[in-house]
Amino acid sequence: MLSLLLSAAISIALIIATIAANTKPEMTTFSGIAGFIAAYLLIGFLVRKRVMAVQNELQEQLMSGQKRINRKVQMFQTKPGGNIKAIQRQIESDQMELLKNALQFTSRLEPFKKWALTMGRQLATMRLQFLYQLKEFEQVDALLASAGLFKGPMMIEPMMVAMKIARQYKNKDVEGAEKTFKRRIKWFRGNKGTLLYGVMSWIFLKQGESEKARQLLLKAKDVTGNETLAHNWQLLSNCKDKSFSNAGLGEEWYGLYLEKPPMPKQQRMRGDAHGGRGF
Repeated sequence: MLSLLLSAAISIALIIATIAANTKPEMTTFSGIAGFIAAYLLIGFLVRKRVMAVQNELQEQLMSGQKRINRKVQMFQTKPGGNIKAIQRQIESDQMELLKNALQFTSRLEPFKKWALTMGRQLATMRLQFLYQLKEFEQVDALLASAGLFKGPMMIEPMMVAMKIARQYKNKDVEGAEKTFKRRIKWFRGNKGTLLYGVMSWIFLKQGESEKARQLLLKAKDVTGNETLAHNWQLLSNCKDKSFSNAGLGEEWYGLYLEKPPMPKQQRMRGDAHGGRGF
C-alpha cells in the first residue's frame, strides 16, 4: 500500500539524516519509528477525510433520489384511480435507476484502494448491497465467493449476513446457509439477530423441517424479544405452519427477495369524483 511505502520512505530519510548528524543510536531509532508512525497517521487522516467526502456525496445522492420516489408513492396513495401496476412499475424503475447510479458512483472510491488497507473490502460491501437490490445475483455470488484480507465484503451487519444466507439457500446450499447462520449469529446479540433468526427459520420451514424451525424460534423469541418471531413460534407450536409469516420484519425481510411484498394500497377519498362531500 502506498501509505505504508511512503511512511517507510520518510522513516528511512529521517534515519539517514540523524546518522549523518552523528546523533546517538537511540535517537536515530526513535526518529525512524516516530517518523513512520506520524507519517502513517497523517496520511491515514487525509485519506479518510477524502473518502468521507465522497461517501457523503453518495449518501446525499441516495437520499435525494429516495425523497423523489417517496413523493411519487405518496401521490399514488392519495390520488384515486390510476393503473396500480403501471405506477408500481414506474416506482420500481426509478428505484433501479437510483441504485445503478449509486453503483457507478462507487468507482470514485477505487483510487483510495492504493492508500487504505480496508478500502477494497469496504467497496465490496457497498457494491454487494447495490448489486443485491438490483438482482444482479451472478455478481453477488461472485462477490460473496471472494475472500482474503483485503477483498471480499465485510459481514459486520445482519443484513449482509442475511443476504449471504439467502443466496446460499437459492443456490440449494442449505447446509452452507445453516453453517453461516451458526457462525455469524453469535456476533449479533439481542434484537440485532432478529432478521437472521427470521430468515433461517423460514428456510427450515421451506425444507419441511417445521420442528427445527420451531426450536430455533423458541430460542429467538427470548433472545430478541421480537413479536413476529414469537408469533411464528406460537403458530408452529399449534401446527399452523401455513400461517407462518415474516411480514412483520418489514422492508429488511422483503429486501432479501425471498418473498414478494404486498401491493401498496391507495387511500380512499371521501366524496365523489368532482370533490363533493359524501353523505
